[in-house]
Amino acid sequence: MSSLLTRVVSTLLPRQNAMPCSAAAFVRCSHWFASVLSLKSSPPLRAEPRKKKKVDPRREIMARERLKKRLRKLEKVPPEFIPIEDFITSAKCFDEMRVRSEPRLSFEESERRALLHKEWTVFKHAQHQAEMAAIKGAMEAQRQALEELRLESEELYQAALAPDPGLFPFTQQGPSYTPPLENYEPPEGTYHDKTKVYTQ
Repeated sequence: MSSLLTRVVSTLLPRQNAMPCSAAAFVRCSHWFASVLSLKSSPPLRAEPRKKKKVDPRREIMARERLKKRLRKLEKVPPEFIPIEDFITSAKCFDEMRVRSEPRLSFEESERRALLHKEWTVFKHAQHQAEMAAIKGAMEAQRQALEELRLESEELYQAALAPDPGLFPFTQQGPSYTPPLENYEPPEGTYHDKTKVYTQ
């Protein structure tokens, strides 16, 4: 096997040296590109390796201290809340010049209103007393009727105490939905967005 390899190499080398260095065989003849049978290596690097920068530990300590100072300043400043416009009172309301004075009434008008208020109070008190007396009389009559009914029949008494669902009839009609219009195209409305955007 080794003898066969040496023969092939010996036959190819003189042919390669005998070939002229033409444009087609420039790759083979160039010193930048090695031959197929020779050893291949990477192209030479004409640059110096980068030197490692010496890191000063004092600079790192100073940078950390600066960051700590910035964090302390940020912690001291209270957070800025986003204002709610609905809760902000307008400056017009704090204007002391805008004071609405009460209308001055005459003596006769004030006396008339005072007497009217007294009469209305007396009327409402009498109305309340009459309503309470009517309710009290109805409750007393109901109690006496139930006692008499219990003496007559216990079944009728229990039936009278049972709630009657049909005593107060309740009927309700819900809202009727309007049928949609056929081939209706709603108009495209435009609006100006005035919402304020706050950034913290």
